[in-house]
Amino acid sequence: MPSELITSAQNPKVKRLLALQKDSSLRRESGLFVVEGRRELEHCMAAGFEPDTVFVCPDLYGPVAGDTVPRNFAPLIPPTSLRSWAPPVHAVTGGHGSGTQVPGYRIIEVSREVYDKVAYRGGTEGVIAEMKARERRLEDLALPQNPLIMVLEAVEKPGNLGAVLRSADAAGADAVIICDPLTDLYNPNLIRASIGAVFTVPVAVCTSEEAIAWLKSRGIRILTAQLQDSSLYYDCDMRCATALVMGTESTGLTAQWREAADAHIRIPMLGELDSLNVSVSAAILLFEAVRQRQ
Repeated sequence: MPSELITSAQNPKVKRLLALQKDSSLRRESGLFVVEGRRELEHCMAAGFEPDTVFVCPDLYGPVAGDTVPRNFAPLIPPTSLRSWAPPVHAVTGGHGSGTQVPGYRIIEVSREVYDKVAYRGGTEGVIAEMKARERRLEDLALPQNPLIMVLEAVEKPGNLGAVLRSADAAGADAVIICDPLTDLYNPNLIRASIGAVFTVPVAVCTSEEAIAWLKSRGIRILTAQLQDSSLYYDCDMRCATALVMGTESTGLTAQWREAADAHIRIPMLGELDSLNVSVSAAILLFEAVRQRQ
């Protein structure tokens, strides 16, 4: 079955793809979000997310340096001519209309001009996908003994959230809990900033009240990062089950977190300013926990 070819940016499917990138309400209503780039898409699918539609530009899509095959989706999207390709024998034909049918989703070929229109950045190997969203809930988190958890309260900027998730992945954090979010977890800027860590790190979204109750019921020590009434972070034991809690750069944490904390910690500020970017602070605290635990 030949794949569908789109050569116009005015195509309704392309317009929807662009709208999903910009409109959080449309993402919520449709249950879809956008992932751009081969690496990010592989992480997303490895985390169990299912594609709805995959757009591929054959002029750009191809093997990546150091590739090992098979990759998560490489066997399903050929690096050569899509239009002469047939699904592998294990594929189950779906019922999503035109486009090459593979298990549960379709592949649509787009021209270089169309891909340049929908892609946010270069170097994404010619692939962008509409993925099926799912809830990220506290009850879905599976924690080891003495977990290390990063908690973020009401952080607004997608880039900051993405950078924290990237640090959490690097530090081997067991979960990131996002409380009272002011940005969409599937915001494309968040996904890009995290380079896919939003899929590699277990994430839950909830209210602060729910997070506090959940942490306390599991005996997880709550350490809040704040300047007032606090001890230096490296003097605090992080070897036990620990949740590191951070707020916004402008207002910090709310009173309910300060009151729920088992200890207050701070990073020493030796210059003229009194705060670091939240993602930098998160990385400092996470790797102090790693240092203590090793």
